Amino acid sequence: MVVAAQGEPMPTLKLIATIIGGALAAGGASALNQWYDRDMDALMARTRHRPIPAGRIRPRNAFLFGLGLLAWSAFILLAFVNPLTTGLAMFGAFYYVVGYTMLLKRNTVLNILIGGGAGAFPVLVGWAAIANVIAPQALLLFAIVFFWTPPHSWALALLVNKDYTHANVPMYPVAHGEQAARIQILLYSIQLVVLSILPIPFRMSGGFYLITALALDSGLIIAAIRLLQDPSGAQARSTYKYTTLYLTLLFLVMIIDQYVRLPIR
Repeated sequence: MVVAAQGEPMPTLKLIATIIGGALAAGGASALNQWYDRDMDALMARTRHRPIPAGRIRPRNAFLFGLGLLAWSAFILLAFVNPLTTGLAMFGAFYYVVGYTMLLKRNTVLNILIGGGAGAFPVLVGWAAIANVIAPQALLLFAIVFFWTPPHSWALALLVNKDYTHANVPMYPVAHGEQAARIQILLYSIQLVVLSILPIPFRMSGGFYLITALALDSGLIIAAIRLLQDPSGAQARSTYKYTTLYLTLLFLVMIIDQYVRLPIR
């Protein structure tokens, strides 16, 4: 939203409504994901203590809760933001629950590659809330999150590979082996680095962003190379944590850059 507004003041009500509506959409999609995956979650050490497999919440109640959150999200975004933002938030939730959870996750190694697009919808939602249109710059932000998802998710998959194997989920390390996954993490990290620089020629960001993005990119490539050289769980955990920090800081710096805007000579 800040990048779409180019650092200009945003209507307070619209800002608050978009954040709340977006959070409700994400929460509703997550609840429906856990409702559908409750059998698989019960098989994995990482997820067996979630509320449904642990017996703290009944599946029917979780299903209704998820639908309720999505309904409130649609109401808030439609009433206080605009129809495009509402449609994008609802389609993102549908993409996640039906596209990723129901159709892709258990059936194909492409689950993360295709399904990861669901996690990139929030940037489109935020952009549409301000501009009421999907500009090429918004699609670039979408691409950054989209290409960030495989190295982030596969680093986690390396950590819990036994869980996914036990639950028969065809994550990349399960289907093609851990070493192949490490190579793909490096290759996708390189693509992500290229995408992270494109906000400069698109005139979305300035010198402060460029300097910080290059530093973050260097850390990402170093982490991916170390993971390729060191197959330990500790290194996989370190890479997973770094990718989480990477995206957080990249977007935070993009926000700050709207206000400091150092010229690029």
